[in-house]
Amino acid sequence: MQAYAIVETGGKQYRVTAGEQLKVERIYSDVGAKVEVGPVLAISDGASLTIGTPEVAGAKVLAEVVKHFRGPKLVAYKKKRRKGYARKIGHRQEMTLLKIDSIA
Repeated sequence: MQAYAIVETGGKQYRVTAGEQLKVERIYSDVGAKVEVGPVLAISDGASLTIGTPEVAGAKVLAEVVKHFRGPKLVAYKKKRRKGYARKIGHRQEMTLLKIDSIA
């Protein structure tokens, strides 16, 4: 089994392995910059699993910022029948594409 880690960023938790690309909420770093993604909640070397309480001490996940982009448009539509009320709101989340370099 391949080594993996569970990390938290942007209020969400992700299972990551080395070499994969990951779409997360915007991280304010320059394109090409190396960033440390964390906190690391759990880490596996392929044979054993270490679960943090709440974080794994000394564990690091390093990634490279590939690009910044905007996610798909999400539309929230509210309506009250027979009242003449309708409201349409759109939202596009700022996103960052990360390439996971190493898990240590």
